[in-house]
Amino acid sequence: MDDDTLVALAFAAYLISIGVLGLIGYRRTQDASGFILGKRKLSFWVTALSAGASDMSGWLLLGLPGLAYISIFESVWVAVGLFLGTYLNWRFVARPLRENSERYGNALTIPEYFERRFNDDTRILRTFSALCILLFFVFYTAAGLVAGGKLFSASFGVTYVNAVVITTALIVSYTAFGGFLAVVWSDALQAIMMFFALAIVAILALSYGLEPDTALKAEPLLPSRPQSFAVIVIISSLAWGLGYLGQPHILTRFMAIRSPEKLHAARRLALGWTIICLSAAVIVGYSARSMLEFPLTASSSEQVFIHLIHFLLHPAAAGVCLAAILAAIMSTADSQLLVAASALTHDLSGDSTKRAGGALGYHRAAVVLICVIAASLALDPDAMVFELVAYAWAGFGAALGPCVIMSLHAPKTTKKSAILGMLVGTITVVVWGVLEGGLFDMYALLPGFTSGLIIIFLTNAVCQKS
Repeated sequence: MDDDTLVALAFAAYLISIGVLGLIGYRRTQDASGFILGKRKLSFWVTALSAGASDMSGWLLLGLPGLAYISIFESVWVAVGLFLGTYLNWRFVARPLRENSERYGNALTIPEYFERRFNDDTRILRTFSALCILLFFVFYTAAGLVAGGKLFSASFGVTYVNAVVITTALIVSYTAFGGFLAVVWSDALQAIMMFFALAIVAILALSYGLEPDTALKAEPLLPSRPQSFAVIVIISSLAWGLGYLGQPHILTRFMAIRSPEKLHAARRLALGWTIICLSAAVIVGYSARSMLEFPLTASSSEQVFIHLIHFLLHPAAAGVCLAAILAAIMSTADSQLLVAASALTHDLSGDSTKRAGGALGYHRAAVVLICVIAASLALDPDAMVFELVAYAWAGFGAALGPCVIMSLHAPKTTKKSAILGMLVGTITVVVWGVLEGGLFDMYALLPGFTSGLIIIFLTNAVCQKS
């Protein structure tokens, strides 16, 4: 068999596996509650692996190696920030969120949890947080579709637009029908594929012979980036970790585990997976500097992992690793679509779990609608996965993060404080992203998260005095 056939067979085997999981999930999903949160029956290892896969996405195999190729030091700071954020999320958010979301009326979504935790009978908190989820997840899902488009285009020679359409169809097909169970089971499989693909390529790259001098000499040929040791760049890179506190597609994994007692084991597995995958991704990007015969442009730098796969591996193994990239893309996009659909049908349209007949149909239609909108944004072949993810990550971290952490660890936080904190955090990210130069070159997540948190503290103080 020729090389293209071997690659295609590897893709086909992966897609068949995902299809089977989607079918099983479809048969086990009987109502909207099961579609949204799987009735809180996840094992610790599925929780850990699906949280990791839905967290990292195609960014881990495309965006981070591309950043390491462009700026090794900046990529290291980002990786450190993400690992610290992962630890803080599992240590200080996972268990209290699992317990509180069930305590407050068995809340199935983050917006619903906010509404019940803060006793908000006006629905302002639930509505605004659901709108934030819809807005930022459209951009986040678009990033996944851009990554999928680049993968199919580079692997099979199809046009970028057709590649985006193919990626969209694949993700919608099992997410819309299988619901939460299909998503988390497939995410666990995808996490395993991502782990081995990164580890194998990184080990082969190191054994091939990394030449630091050659890699550093390639610096002038690479796309220009800000000075990586500049304070503002270091702070911005580390600030990525704050985003974890407000990512709904990760937080719902904590809410869905069978028992809070299992979260300790899940945390250990998740942290081990994360540190190995982040390290391998940075090694892959840096190694490519001395291994590739030609410099990559800024937009093509995110294909560095694909180039190394073809350079180092037999076509059959390359097909499996390329399928792992697709797995990474799908693992986040499916989770995002599910959460966004829940925001639309469960939070904005009222409690869909109480509507018998067509509740599941509403959710499935919402998945298709949101994915089509995201696909329309992903049709630009020059769109950068890293930049799209960075914007959405900042939006969620600033809008929802302060409210999540204060709702769990500050019992006196009021409804008014939460609303103002969410509003200020969101506005700060949007405005910060428009402005340029000086302090505004700082990653918008840090000022957005900080301003939202300060507003909550100040409003709490004022409310207590009055």
